Amino acid sequence: MYTTPITPDLVRGAVELEPTDSGLRVHRLPAWARAQAADAQLTMVESQPAGVRVAVTTAARRVELRAIATRYAYRGAPARPAGVFDVVVDGALTAQGSLDDATLVTMDPRTGGVETTPGQVRGVVAEGLPEGEKRVEIWLPHQETLDLVELRSDAPVRPAPVAGRRWVHHGSSISQGSNATHPTGTWAAVAALAGGVDLLNLGFGGSAMADPFLARTMRDLPADLISLSLGINLVNADVMRRRAFRPAVHGFLDTIRDGHPGTPLLVVSPILCPIHEATPGPGAFDVEALARGELRFVATGDPAEANAGKLTLRVIRKELASIVAERAVDDPNLYYLDGRDLFGKADEAELPLPDNLHPTTPAHRRIGERFAKRVFGPGGAFAA
Repeated sequence: MYTTPITPDLVRGAVELEPTDSGLRVHRLPAWARAQAADAQLTMVESQPAGVRVAVTTAARRVELRAIATRYAYRGAPARPAGVFDVVVDGALTAQGSLDDATLVTMDPRTGGVETTPGQVRGVVAEGLPEGEKRVEIWLPHQETLDLVELRSDAPVRPAPVAGRRWVHHGSSISQGSNATHPTGTWAAVAALAGGVDLLNLGFGGSAMADPFLARTMRDLPADLISLSLGINLVNADVMRRRAFRPAVHGFLDTIRDGHPGTPLLVVSPILCPIHEATPGPGAFDVEALARGELRFVATGDPAEANAGKLTLRVIRKELASIVAERAVDDPNLYYLDGRDLFGKADEAELPLPDNLHPTTPAHRRIGERFAKRVFGPGGAFAA
């Protein structure tokens, strides 16, 4: 057996790898941006490696990735299943597995209390891989924090070459992959694999807030294609009004354009979410559902408050479409996509959002396939 320490050249889709006592912790934001946020929610989700994969070229028939996971749970809600690792060989999903131990962080949504139970380093094994040289990508769980330790294999491994144009995408928990059951089942991964691009997923649960540090991060990252999904978190966190929203979006786009003046840039408005279409935030846990052991969300705002400048998804879509139309006069590489074209009223009737916010795995696949067709396909914003 060959033992290969995890090094940055083996990892795709991460912004930073932080040395820890256990290994290398995956981050999707740089340290300076994390420090500016100083937010527990963002600290949690940016260390969950959505879209991150260990990518090697090897003749190995057996590969084991060793790591220590940190998992999160809400007290009173059903336990989440262990995060899944997807093994993709030459573009095809070949095997799946999970770590059989992890550090567990249990959060109480009523009191804000947190309890932590430490876990140990474990391995996830892929056996019976095809013979001969091949590209092996191990996609990491999208909702577990991971410290990567090493690869063990029955043949040497070397870093896989970059595959395709680099697509940098920012969005909310929907972009991160909430409610999808495995990492290549998130809509962004589905779209990236179909489009043959190299994904950097900056989707952060509860944290797509038009933050200046996020715009500067995207400005400074290498990118061939850039997309931005804004709206749902601004509504369900109730963080700003219409007066602040327009200049915030203009400023976000201005900053990205400082580093990527001609890169194709797609602004995507929110998918359909009935609880927030006409009702402002803040959003909240459905206490009655929690008492039944279910995790669901409700909108607590007053629809009449939209007239006073509170944001709803309908307001967000109208403003985003207007902003892009105004800017596109002088920016021919700026595009707009209505999120309801990816998941709309008919889709929600067929594949309802189980917690009132996040799509199921079949809905993620539908969104990703539609995005790939409309955006990466002929005539799309990211067409080759």
